[in-house]
Amino acid sequence: MQIVSVLNAQQMKSINSGYAPVNGTKIYYEEYGEGKPIILLHGAFYTIELNWSQLIPELSKTRKVIAIEMQDHGHSPFSERKLSITTLASDVEKLMDYLKIDSADIAGYSMGGSVAYQFAVDYPNRLRKLIIISSTYKTAGWLPVVNSAFDNFKPEFFDNTPLQTAYDAVAPDKTKWSSFLQQMFEFAKEPFNVGDSNIAKITAPVLIISGDNDGLDKVELMKTYQLLGGGVTADMQPMPKSQLAIVPAQSHVSLMMQTQTILNYMNDFLK
Repeated sequence: MQIVSVLNAQQMKSINSGYAPVNGTKIYYEEYGEGKPIILLHGAFYTIELNWSQLIPELSKTRKVIAIEMQDHGHSPFSERKLSITTLASDVEKLMDYLKIDSADIAGYSMGGSVAYQFAVDYPNRLRKLIIISSTYKTAGWLPVVNSAFDNFKPEFFDNTPLQTAYDAVAPDKTKWSSFLQQMFEFAKEPFNVGDSNIAKITAPVLIISGDNDGLDKVELMKTYQLLGGGVTADMQPMPKSQLAIVPAQSHVSLMMQTQTILNYMNDFLK
């Protein structure tokens, strides 16, 4: 593990990093590589390294990669600002303004995918292509067991876990760990829905990647793909511009560990 961490640190040497002022707070970002920009949005409780350390070295060979840590996560300072998908999507747009990026591809995992869907609806002119990994644009997109899980979660369940270790390694104030968890629990319990009609209006191509057992309701996932123009008989009409990939034998967490599989899907789609 120690050798792997050292290798990741060497491979993930950013060309630039810092804090962008957004909507009354600031968020941390790292930049890698050169080329067309792609913005990476992590999952709940994650850091850049936890979520993207295996993908960034490969993506940055041909792209400019901008990875951010959303409100309260990783290097970003704890804020009393209420967490919402809409606000987090606005933070991404403000980051793009700060970095003078007119438009970009955006990839989001889990919570980051929900934020990415909201971004696509709110700021369509800033988006080129959208990649959604194990995520949904509405609460009902998850299986009921996933939505009810946070009802029983307590902050101590996360103590001394890899999530806390990653947080402690980079957080500007480690004493905010419990406050961060409580804010995230409240955020997770609040239903959200970007809206079927809004998803149907997305004009950018969308790649959806899901594990076959990642907690997403696959009936709802198929409905999502149909809203994006998919689910057709492509032998009788043009192939849709959006794509759906179901990766076998994968859970929500293990899917993100399938680096080469995800990379192959992303590279083919972005080309």
